[in-house]
Amino acid sequence: MSPAAGRTEPAVPVLVVGAGPVGLAAALALRAQGLPVTLLEADPADRVRPGSRALFVHHDSLRTLDAASPGLAARLIENGLLWHTKRTFYRGRQVYARTYPPPRPGELPRFTSLRQVETERHLLAACAAAGVRIHWGARVVGVTPDPHGVRLDAADGRRWRAAYVVAADGARSAVRQTVGIDWQGRRAEGFHVVVDIADPGPGAEPAERVFHYRHPALGGRNVMRVPFAGGFQVDLQCAPDDDPAEFAEPSAVPRWLPRVVHPRHAEAVLWVSRYRYLQVVAESLVDARRRVLLVGEAAHLFPPFGARGMNSGFADGAAAAVAVRAALEAADPASARSAVEDFDRVRRMAAHFNSAAAGQALAHMRPTSAGLVLRQRAAAVLAPWVPRFGTWLERAPYGPRTAPPSNRTGRY
Repeated sequence: MSPAAGRTEPAVPVLVVGAGPVGLAAALALRAQGLPVTLLEADPADRVRPGSRALFVHHDSLRTLDAASPGLAARLIENGLLWHTKRTFYRGRQVYARTYPPPRPGELPRFTSLRQVETERHLLAACAAAGVRIHWGARVVGVTPDPHGVRLDAADGRRWRAAYVVAADGARSAVRQTVGIDWQGRRAEGFHVVVDIADPGPGAEPAERVFHYRHPALGGRNVMRVPFAGGFQVDLQCAPDDDPAEFAEPSAVPRWLPRVVHPRHAEAVLWVSRYRYLQVVAESLVDARRRVLLVGEAAHLFPPFGARGMNSGFADGAAAAVAVRAALEAADPASARSAVEDFDRVRRMAAHFNSAAAGQALAHMRPTSAGLVLRQRAAAVLAPWVPRFGTWLERAPYGPRTAPPSNRTGRY
């Protein structure tokens, strides 16, 4: 039996569960609200996090993170990549291209692009500097809310108690499942293959985002190439009846990858992964006692179009921190519940907006109606003479970018 078995840690105002990017950012936001923060993470401190995962930290997220930890945005920008050119092709022919000017001095860029493990590294350093206490190897197996707070039980027997819990423990959130909150939504058909490729030094691929509708060298499948600091990612969109063994196995990648990038890159593959995208939102972002607040992938899962997942999670965490502080300072229980319910209303509205936007993007990239297929073909033909058609083809795979005016924080 572990020496920690049965040990109850001192009660705290708030616990964060999950030390991914959203959990770390939520802890920083809580510290910025003046609250002491304890964070529980199931993995050990020396965990290895493979792959690029979430690549983009958007402008709004940089601003949110910097408000919680001044200087953090600058470190992410310095260690990330800002590419300036976007290109879109239809059946091998370019239909859109745009190069953005660099940001003015002192202005935050539109985004920075770096592997998620690098984003986490900088967030973790910021948490250490802010005095966030992290318990590694603390896998939560029990969550018991009551009118006065929440008890968390770990697999090794340790126990914590807090007034509020912010759950950022991912798509398989033990916290969400334990308090009985279900998903609402659906799973997208087909699958994607994501390949990370190291691309340093002279002769590297241009630092441009390139999207191909119906790539002629890959049987009309959609392909995207996205650069990040130190390499780039290739995302291949497969059909529902495609055999994963032909595209998603590491041994299969060298057979198709040279059709879309220089053959030398087949020897520089860092990571291969296959995804079947979920488009779901938790039926509630808070538990029945109004003591547990869900953020990030514990609260919602989107197809990644528009980079909504991690970025909306950052906004969730910032909103949760405001709600927790308001609840802790409330004059009566009713006011405390109201603060938490406001978080649920606003962030669930943002989650449904992002889910619908990602669904629109997915439908555009996998059109099931002959009308949309013909419209895309016509737009590709007309794009050289009528630029707005190329702009439509470029923007549609990402869905609407701006939430309703009443909910600007729900943009991502």
